[in-house]
Amino acid sequence: MLKEKSLLVIKSIQEHNKNEEYFEYPRFNTFQSGLYNEKFEPIFSLLKYEVKYFKDGYHLDNNDAYLIVKLPKHRYFDAKYLIVKNKISFATVYEKLMLILLGVVILIFILSIFFLQSFAKPYKKMNKTLDNFIKDSMHEINTPLSIISVNIDLYNRKNTANKYMSRMKAATKVLSNIYNDMDYLIKHDKLRHEKEAIEIAVFLKERIDYFSEVGKMKDITINSYIDIHPYIEMNPKQLQRVIDNTISNAIKYSTENSEIDIRLYMKDEKCHLSFQDYGRGIENVKKIFSRYYREDSNKGGFGIGLNIVKSIIDEMNIELHVDSTPKVGSTFLYVFPFAFPRGI
Repeated sequence: MLKEKSLLVIKSIQEHNKNEEYFEYPRFNTFQSGLYNEKFEPIFSLLKYEVKYFKDGYHLDNNDAYLIVKLPKHRYFDAKYLIVKNKISFATVYEKLMLILLGVVILIFILSIFFLQSFAKPYKKMNKTLDNFIKDSMHEINTPLSIISVNIDLYNRKNTANKYMSRMKAATKVLSNIYNDMDYLIKHDKLRHEKEAIEIAVFLKERIDYFSEVGKMKDITINSYIDIHPYIEMNPKQLQRVIDNTISNAIKYSTENSEIDIRLYMKDEKCHLSFQDYGRGIENVKKIFSRYYREDSNKGGFGIGLNIVKSIIDEMNIELHVDSTPKVGSTFLYVFPFAFPRGI
């Protein structure tokens, strides 16, 4: 670039007519130049810069760049050297670089969307097929499960209860709990869960009675200590999922011939609900709320129950404190912030 500019200066000088009385030295807005003698003394110079290196060629001094061009003798006003200087500016380079980078980013973004949509299409189709399969399967499971449960109840009314029928009834309740989890998991994003006032003591007793038969399969006794009868504002299905999954897990991971203690009480004007078992305990408390995680792969279920519980309590701002000691047992404590007395 400086070489081209030096040629512009030389050309302007060459075009000067020697017969003219005076010569107007060429001036340019984009660079500076000057003529110097053999001793590098200025004959005429527009440079506001002290030249440090007097040698033919290109020189760079910080942000200043200059070119020293050796001139033929006895020409150009007897000047020996032409010096052309310019400030180095990276603004144009940066501007072009940014435009290139921006173009690359936009291109990558567009290509990413295109490829993601292309790759995701078969997975979306597969997920839709899987969802439809699960929904159909859930419907098919619910009907025979209900028939089995009803027929067991009819049999027990007409005949003396026996341990075999009790075990079958308990097994249907376990399956029913798994079914309810799956049903909630499929529908919870599509349904609006309306809240209502629930007398939690009555609700809790019903769920304890429901799972008492399941506990008997392992000779586990469920003890309840209910001293209060407050109301809470919550969706019944969501509350049932919290209580059912907590009791179900307590039974599942308790040892045979043990007990489960369930307590409902008020503390600091908040309703507290605790579930304490005396079983194997939890080795990794942080992981138990992850979907599909199971402490013991030999136990039944899909590992979704406590994940559902966590999503509900986070939505409802319910506190959960888990205290567990391996080979001693676990305590799940739920703190409801919105309890109020009966009749309000």
